Amino acid sequence: MAAAGGMTRRPFVPVIGHGPIGQQVTGRLVADGHPVRVIQRHAPPELPDGAVFARADATDAGALFDAIDGCETAVLAIGLPYAGKVWRDGWPRAMAATLDACDRAGARLVFADNLYLYGPQDRPLTEDMPAADYGVKPAVRSAITRLWQRAQDAGRVRTAAVRAPDFFGPGVAKSILGTPLMGRLAAGKPAQVLISADQPHDVVHVADVARAIVSLLEAPDDAYGQAWHVPTPPTRTLREIAAIAAGALGVPARVQVLPRWLARGLGLAMPQLRETVEMHFLFDRPYVVDAGRFAARFWSDVAPLEVSIAETARSFRDAAG
Repeated sequence: MAAAGGMTRRPFVPVIGHGPIGQQVTGRLVADGHPVRVIQRHAPPELPDGAVFARADATDAGALFDAIDGCETAVLAIGLPYAGKVWRDGWPRAMAATLDACDRAGARLVFADNLYLYGPQDRPLTEDMPAADYGVKPAVRSAITRLWQRAQDAGRVRTAAVRAPDFFGPGVAKSILGTPLMGRLAAGKPAQVLISADQPHDVVHVADVARAIVSLLEAPDDAYGQAWHVPTPPTRTLREIAAIAAGALGVPARVQVLPRWLARGLGLAMPQLRETVEMHFLFDRPYVVDAGRFAARFWSDVAPLEVSIAETARSFRDAAG
């Protein structure tokens, strides 16, 4: 569409959810000149110039349609409370509603996904691994994957899933690298890690997750109907990551490892910890992501881990005052 003065007006992009990933996607898009419509139940405290707010619940297909109608591609970047009961109910409803809204609007969908659906694996994770009906949260991710795959196969909604491992960055508190690791180090306490701190464990900066999502937004239709793994820095252990963070903070690199049996017992009084027990496979073996397909088609120059971990650790200290 041509605007006044011969300038081409870029289509607006709906970003459903304004958590850490949604914020990064919004910021990158408006910096590139895309109008953005941020969609969630409550208005964010602030939005960058070029972004506007539209109120809708992610499980309300009608409200979502009203908010995204007229777009070419929507982004689903919501997060739900880390509880199996909430996930079992909320994620299928949100995915079904989003697919219905995109179908009615004739829009493509980019889904900010994670790697839970593969369940326990003993080799690097690749996109062709089947969805596993394991546990609660991995099985839920498998179920919603099948929803978008069926919509894709039926010709209803072209969908691309962008799958990332544990991500980190300033303001990302709920990640395993957030409050439990960097937040505690910034407060002069030992970092807390579940089961093992010495297994290889891929992580990625939240800005690189957003960059990958925008790459799919701008990709042609042949990139859809499939999942893509976000490139990660060279693999390190959580103990090595904690040492980088501690060095940036000038504190001892102390790490407290919670064995599975202890985490299960403490979970009786700490529901959030209880919810992590079924995710033991993230920590009790190498957790390595193969992002070769994405790198061959798009890019692989991610944020250097030593720099990005140090910056993130200092942001936790600064936030604590």
